[in-house]
Amino acid sequence: MKKYLAEMVGTFVLTFLGCGAAVALGCGTDTASIVGTAMAFGLAVVAMAYTIGGISGCHINPAITLGVFLSGRMNAKDCGMYMVFQVIGAILAAAVLAGIVGTASPDAIITTSTGANSCAFGVTNGLIVEIVLTMLFVLVVLGATAATNGATNNFAGLAIGLSLILIHLVGIHFTGTSVNPARSIGPALFQGGQALSELWVFIVGPFIGGALAALIWKIIDCNCKCEKKDE
Repeated sequence: MKKYLAEMVGTFVLTFLGCGAAVALGCGTDTASIVGTAMAFGLAVVAMAYTIGGISGCHINPAITLGVFLSGRMNAKDCGMYMVFQVIGAILAAAVLAGIVGTASPDAIITTSTGANSCAFGVTNGLIVEIVLTMLFVLVVLGATAATNGATNNFAGLAIGLSLILIHLVGIHFTGTSVNPARSIGPALFQGGQALSELWVFIVGPFIGGALAALIWKIIDCNCKCEKKDE
């Protein structure tokens, strides 16, 4: 049970700090706000990787959990439970953030959103962006945490966090960057409107991207193992 709770806490931290930064900085209004939000999400992952990584592996993202499951690194029960607790953590974080925003002074430098995602250039564009970015992100996760990487595993949390910063720098303009169904579900439930009607994009896209990443990694990893056997 402790690994499920760890995933809930980790996803809470990621959603609250990442979306909280997006709200507080008014993400999208200028370059500084975009960079700041991207760094918040990435640094939250780094912090949690070294906090709960030894307990649950620090997925804090259903798309990553799906990729890990399809790669044969976890069983179906843990896969399902991880996702459930990740969503719970994100909803709790969004609830706290919505409460803070709702009681903020009208003069506060803060937006009225909860950091929810939306497709700025249409759902088709948003779906493609989320699939590609999630595929790249989960591929980094699978590669950085692979047993074949030996001692470099010690820096997996840093590599994953930095890659998430890069992913956000690319995706914020198009979708606000999700690459994480749980992180999108929580804020969308409180935001409503467009965020809720387009929520399916930020669930389907990341899951497809996670599955593609698992497939690509299996091909790469298999070729690597075959070459070592030949040697």
